[in-house]
Amino acid sequence: MKFTNTLTELKNQHLYRQAKVADNTCVDFCSNDYLGLKNHPQVIEAFKQGADEYGVGSGAAHLISGHTQAHQKLEEALADYLGQQKVLLFSTGYMANIGVFSALKDELDWVLQDKLNHASLIDANHLIGLPLQRYLHNNVESLRKKTDKQTGQGLIVTDAVFSMDGDQADMGALDKIAQQSKALLMQDDAHGFGVFQAHIPQNSIYMATLGKAAGTMGAFVAGDEDLIDFLVQKSRPYIYTTAIAPALCIATLKSLALIKQGDQNAKLLNNIQYFQRLADTLDLPIKASNSAIQPLVVGSSEKAIDLAEKLLSAGFHVGAIRPPTVAKGTARLRITLNANHTQQQINQLLTRLKDAL
Repeated sequence: MKFTNTLTELKNQHLYRQAKVADNTCVDFCSNDYLGLKNHPQVIEAFKQGADEYGVGSGAAHLISGHTQAHQKLEEALADYLGQQKVLLFSTGYMANIGVFSALKDELDWVLQDKLNHASLIDANHLIGLPLQRYLHNNVESLRKKTDKQTGQGLIVTDAVFSMDGDQADMGALDKIAQQSKALLMQDDAHGFGVFQAHIPQNSIYMATLGKAAGTMGAFVAGDEDLIDFLVQKSRPYIYTTAIAPALCIATLKSLALIKQGDQNAKLLNNIQYFQRLADTLDLPIKASNSAIQPLVVGSSEKAIDLAEKLLSAGFHVGAIRPPTVAKGTARLRITLNANHTQQQINQLLTRLKDAL
C-alpha cells in the first residue's frame, strides 16, 4: 500500500496530525490536567512510594495476578467517593467505553447517542454491530422522539461534559427519558470527574477517566454490583488487558484525597470565572462554558492552526482542533484552564489572542 497521496492531501487541507514534543518553557493551555495534580508534590511522592512497594508494572491482567491491594483500595475509594456499589478499573477511558459496549453486545436492541459524544463511544457503537443512531446535541425533545420509535432493550449514551464545547448534559432529564423507555443510561464523565459533583442516576452506568482532573492515568466504570460483576465476566478489554501499574493506583488515591479536600477545585473554578469575565471585557467570541474547556470557534482549519502558532510563538500552548474531531467549518482553539494558572497568565493569553485575531 502507498500512503503518500493521502498524506499529501491531509497536509494540503491543514488536517495533517503529528505529535509535538512538549515545551516546558511555554504556558500550557491545552492540557486536561484541570486540577494541576499531575505535578503535585504529594501525588509524585505517593507514586514513588507505590513504585518502591509494587515495582513498575502490574505484570498481568486483573483476572490473572495483576490485581493488587492497590487496585482494590482504589476501586473501593472511588466507589465510596461516588456513592456507588462497585467500581471496575480500566487502562484508559477509550478501553472502558469499548469494554462496556463489548459486554452489552448481546443484550441490546438499540443505542441512541448524543450527536457530539466522544469518538470512543461512537467507535464502541460501531464495533458491536448495532446501527449508530444519534439525537441532536443536548436536545431532550430530539431524544424523546427517537426513543418513542424504539422497541426492545435500549441504551442511551451521553458525555457528561462535552470535550469540544465544554457544555454539560442534563442528566436528570435524560434519566427521565431512560426510565420512560426502560432503557439503560450511560454517561462518560471524563471531563467532569473531579471538577463537578457527579450526578449518577440509579441503575445507570458511569464512566470516568483518571488522566485528566486526577492527574494520573487509567479509567473506571462505576455502578450497581451486578453491573460490575457482569462486566468482569463479559468485558473483553478488561479480561484481556494488563492492569495499570499499582504505583499509579497509589498516586491516584492521593489525587482523590486532594480532590476531596477541594482547594484545587476552588482555584480552578475561580480561574474559569476570571477567564470568562476578561474574555467578555475584551469582546472575544468564546463559547459559553462553565467547565475548564473554553472554545473559540474560528471556522477554517488553516485559521485555527495560524492562531495556535502565533500563540505558541508568544509562549502559550493552545490546541488547534480540526475535523474530523469537530464538524467541518467549526475548527477551533480549545483553551483549557487549570487550577495552577495565574491571573497574569490568563491576562497575557487573552491579550495575545485578541491581537492575533
